[in-house]
Amino acid sequence: MPLSMINTGEMKKVVKINGNDNTRRFLENLGFVEGSEVVVISEIAGNLIVNIKDTRVAIDKSMANRIIV
Repeated sequence: MPLSMINTGEMKKVVKINGNDNTRRFLENLGFVEGSEVVVISEIAGNLIVNIKDTRVAIDKSMANRIIV
């Protein structure tokens, strides 16, 4: 299921990153690698604030749809 479908406060593990090489590399640099745990802190108008590797990151819905948990 994509990261955008997770409820606030739920902890999940990243299973796969979809997209082209540049997109995958960008998300990996933010900490979204397979096996890492991610928690959705809040959602505002489809944009997510997530906690990954003890860092808060804001991503838009299109990027969140590429992260499979």
